[in-house]
Amino acid sequence: MGAQGLLADPARAATKAAVFELVRRMGFVQLDSINYVERAHHLTLSSRLHNYRHEHLARLLERDRSLFEHWTHDASAVPLEWFAHWKPRFERAGARIRASGWWQERMGGEGDRHIEHVRERIAREGPLRSQDFEHERGQVSAWWGWKPQKAALEYLWHTGELSVVRRESFQKVYDLTERVFPELHRAHAPGEEEHTEWACSTALERLVIATPKELAEFWDAIDASDARVWCERAVGEGRIVPVLVESFDGTAKPRPSYALPDWERRLKRLPEPPPLTRLLSPFDPVLRDRARALRLFGFDYRFEAFVPGPQRRFGYYVLPVLEGERLVGCVDPKFERAEGLLKIRRVYWEPGVRATRERVKGLKEAAERLANFIGAEGVEWPAPDAR
Repeated sequence: MGAQGLLADPARAATKAAVFELVRRMGFVQLDSINYVERAHHLTLSSRLHNYRHEHLARLLERDRSLFEHWTHDASAVPLEWFAHWKPRFERAGARIRASGWWQERMGGEGDRHIEHVRERIAREGPLRSQDFEHERGQVSAWWGWKPQKAALEYLWHTGELSVVRRESFQKVYDLTERVFPELHRAHAPGEEEHTEWACSTALERLVIATPKELAEFWDAIDASDARVWCERAVGEGRIVPVLVESFDGTAKPRPSYALPDWERRLKRLPEPPPLTRLLSPFDPVLRDRARALRLFGFDYRFEAFVPGPQRRFGYYVLPVLEGERLVGCVDPKFERAEGLLKIRRVYWEPGVRATRERVKGLKEAAERLANFIGAEGVEWPAPDAR
């Protein structure tokens, strides 16, 4: 939690520099389009900085360009200093996309023509969105319903030729990378050993204790086998140490993992968790790896937006409840924009967690902060028997 920015005082000044340092500390912040309550990246940042505002992230991405948007395990905002380590990903993406069935079948053998058309128009006209390209007569939408030009735009983005310069109503606006980041675009890609070193060492700084698989999956940039080899070498060099990690309740067999050699000193230096309750994003970094969250926190969380309604356990966009350093439950909210209300439809406490007066008060304060952040005029709570 300390490595992921959850122990710092959330009431500290929320400046542009503070937001950048927070993203850098976490490694990246996942971007998501669902706006049921608020977009996930804004929830992640506002849970750590109470005075965070949307324009902080927008300026870092779109004006200062100290962050860039690209893929980790999903679309994310990443510090620009690590841009070179996306070049190996760019190289792999081209072959992977072209070899896939949807590209060969749905592009109708004209993928190169669509790529060249998109490339030429952006080079000539400047930044463009998918909607700036019309369907050609008789064409069938491709790639999850995308038209060929949208597929070509994403291909050029995933292979590094295009960069996302901004979002308009959350739609990507693309430009040539050589115009957006000219020096970085021309720079050489790191070698395999350098890339693996970066991927593992930066991941471990942000996880502190992890298995090789968890290291590899942090950036989704290398294979677990590469991370395993790196761990074995780093142990021999004294840069990391092997440890056994018990599960939250001690019932599972301790898991062999690796840790930074000074993890005990770091632990002693950490501040106490802020004495308040917070609502976390469904994609919060401490929860993204659901199996890890279950082992370390005893918190069994599932994101159910893509689960059919009758099969949901809790709700469409459930937010975990963090009380100090403990995940104590979750809430099922909805922002009714027409009414100006944040409606908390149900509250689910974890097994063994009592809804004490103090605990409920903390949850209500967290919901009020969220309502204020998203621009709701108030919070509506469920009837007592619905909690």
